[in-house]
Amino acid sequence: MGDRMTPIPFDQLMGWILEENEKYGKIFGVNHTFKSEDGKKLELFGEKIETPYGPAAGPHTQLAQNIIAAYVTGSRFFELKTVQTLDGEDLPVSKPCINASDECYNVEWSTELTVPQAFDEYAKAWFALKLLSKEFGFGDPDGFVFNMSVGYDFKGITSEKIDRFIMSLKEAKDTEIWNVCKNWALEHIGEFKNIDKNYVETISSEICRSITLSTLHGCPASEIQKIAEYLISKKGLNTFVKCNPTLLGYEFARETLDKMGYDYISFDDHHFKEDLQYADAVKMIKEMQELASKNGVIFGVKLTNTFPVEIKRDELPGEEMYMSGKTLYPLTTELARRLSKEFDGKIKISYSGGADFFNIDKLFDTGIWPITIATTLLKNGGYQRGVQIAKKLKAMDYASKYEMDNDKLQSLANQTLEDEKHKKAIKPIPRRKLDTKVPLVDCFIASCKEGCPIHQDIPEYIHLVSEGKHYEALKVITKKNPLPFITGTICSHACMNKCSRQFCDESVHIRDIKLEAAKGAYDKLLGEIKKGSQKGSSVAIIGGGTTGIAASHLLAREGMKVTVFEKKNELGGIVRQVIPEFRIGSESIANDIKLAEKLGVEFVTGSEQNSVKDLKAKGFDHVIFAIGAWKPGRVRLEGQDPMNVIEFLEKIKNTPSEMNLGKNVAIIGGGNTAMDAARAAKRANGVENVSLVYRRTKKYMPADAEELGLALEDGVEFKELLSPIRYENGKLTCEIMKLGDLDEKGRRRPVGTGENKELEVDTLIAAVGEKIDTDLYTKNGIELNEKGFARVDANSLETNVENVYVAGDGLNGPATVVEGIADATKIARVIVEKTENRAMDLSVEKIQGTRADAISRKGILEMGQASGECNRCLQCSTV
Repeated sequence: MGDRMTPIPFDQLMGWILEENEKYGKIFGVNHTFKSEDGKKLELFGEKIETPYGPAAGPHTQLAQNIIAAYVTGSRFFELKTVQTLDGEDLPVSKPCINASDECYNVEWSTELTVPQAFDEYAKAWFALKLLSKEFGFGDPDGFVFNMSVGYDFKGITSEKIDRFIMSLKEAKDTEIWNVCKNWALEHIGEFKNIDKNYVETISSEICRSITLSTLHGCPASEIQKIAEYLISKKGLNTFVKCNPTLLGYEFARETLDKMGYDYISFDDHHFKEDLQYADAVKMIKEMQELASKNGVIFGVKLTNTFPVEIKRDELPGEEMYMSGKTLYPLTTELARRLSKEFDGKIKISYSGGADFFNIDKLFDTGIWPITIATTLLKNGGYQRGVQIAKKLKAMDYASKYEMDNDKLQSLANQTLEDEKHKKAIKPIPRRKLDTKVPLVDCFIASCKEGCPIHQDIPEYIHLVSEGKHYEALKVITKKNPLPFITGTICSHACMNKCSRQFCDESVHIRDIKLEAAKGAYDKLLGEIKKGSQKGSSVAIIGGGTTGIAASHLLAREGMKVTVFEKKNELGGIVRQVIPEFRIGSESIANDIKLAEKLGVEFVTGSEQNSVKDLKAKGFDHVIFAIGAWKPGRVRLEGQDPMNVIEFLEKIKNTPSEMNLGKNVAIIGGGNTAMDAARAAKRANGVENVSLVYRRTKKYMPADAEELGLALEDGVEFKELLSPIRYENGKLTCEIMKLGDLDEKGRRRPVGTGENKELEVDTLIAAVGEKIDTDLYTKNGIELNEKGFARVDANSLETNVENVYVAGDGLNGPATVVEGIADATKIARVIVEKTENRAMDLSVEKIQGTRADAISRKGILEMGQASGECNRCLQCSTV
């Protein structure tokens, strides 16, 4: 596969379309098409458009097939990819040139084709749409508009090459490609049902009546106006001038992006100083409106160009890239508000800047149109979601949309700043791409399954739950996951971080679906579980936390005799002893333990085992260390020592009446355990204020976004950018920090300011990273690695002591429940293979929906819902 675009000749292009549609009912892979049948249209440049949106000048208007795919899914306004004198092989385009993992960035700025090739693509697309609209009834053959785009300076735009391009799009009948398209249509009349010779002969060759001017950052106001005057008066074109978001000023842009969570985006003020200034823009617009009126055409502005930012984390090749997508939305709507107010609503605005399904109706309702989109088309579902957009716009009132409504625009600009779909998440979004390389063609992989540490068969059990088959779903779940209640309640859900929906709306709530299956079929499953044969090896597990329980379940199911030794009087480890009851109830933990007990696992509580030698002397063939991270982390403060978070959580969960915390509680730290402590303290008697003290901002806290969000909902105060120094006499003294440059992980470094701040604190709790007690390992002859953890074989987790293994927290420090299950699975596989000379079979029968069902979900945007969540699954693994 090459990295260069290859145009398809018109005969092959049409042959492909007709054959694919006849055989499969699709056009370029588009399964759902949009037909405009209500007769509603808007008038633009003396032309008509059935829907006021379409692809922006960019990756989706460079080749004819892209334009066609956009049309059949509902687009009716096409801003053709920008051309300039520097073209083809002479144009330096770095690859990759686009990064759209969340907001979008690019390092390309005009068509990769030569200018003559670009013209041919646009002419082919125009002719093809005239044929397809008539033949397949997609809409009025005169119900769409092409808008050309040129750049970047007066000399280039007035050159012979660009002038020929402009004039050919104004009137294409004498061009070679027009005659190629026309002759093909006439020669293949017999292949059409609704097209005759007369229709082909009368297809309009006037492709473009309008143009969008795009100039480079730093282009002088006089140059921009000179080009606009030329296009209006000399070329007679309806003209949009693309404006840069730099018109808003550096302070507004920086403050807005910081407020909305984009503080990591790096840029200085030089573009803001060098670009067109707001006052000059207003003056130019007024003069161009008057000139356009005299020449019988329309003048407007295109809002906005992309936003130049620095490349700091190797996002793309080079030193500077251009930002677009949801980050551009608050800037573009504000610029639209300012200009519309300046002109009392009498200004034509063509919009591009983070428009998508969720906001396009709000934009249109203000009087802004046409609206062009790009980033949303790069997300999963691509063109297919255009049908949703078209239907939403068609349901709106097309009347009175020829003048801006400043009140609605003011309201929209205000709402935008609080719009959660355009804000950055509280925490940086986890990396959504898979680390594994998928095949070039056979890439039907469920990314949720690949992202799960135990490769849970997620599409299978979601499909079963969707059919109400909870028992069958729970059997699929427990094949690999012995803790369905615990993971269905507090799993860190790495699967949801990889869900394909994350790219465009919101992950399927996979964890909730798992819990639904567990609750719906637990009694039936428990009733059918039979005790294992216990004819295999005898295994001792030190630690009755979640990892130990998981390992015992897996091994007992394989016929091993398993005993779990827990030094405390209750099973469940950190989850039972430390995690608050409001996060996970004791009953959920007990349910998972019962599954293991039913398989024949013996649990011995109140029994501390410290000697591998003694256990082996008692007849145990294998020993697994599944100890928790109970050793407190240390925070260095002057004055009094704070309470350790594990000690605090244990006491407040098990003996809350003995706790007297005072009115003001503060927790030093920003991890999940710190969030638990803060939320637990918030519920304690007598406590009025609970604060989390952290030297960075909440964005850079290590806690999961979900846990952080729950703490905010509970009213926990976040004391950000404070580094604790001293604690005594109810006063916590902290140094005030500020965020500096980005570090190697993309986080902004906290830098001390030398200023201090005092907090009133009755109880101070330190939650700064729990550790494991490795003395237990060294006493049993287990070697430690350079990090101070047990040295194990990566594949088996076996230590240097034969048949002795380490898993869960005890391996590398605090681990998630599902990571502990993954460790337990790895060890169980090894023991079964060693002792039984067979592989442990965890495979399940592949279950998937129908092809039609899978297709029906592609490209449909839909946020999480209280019921029917299974139907949001895109069935990524369905071929």
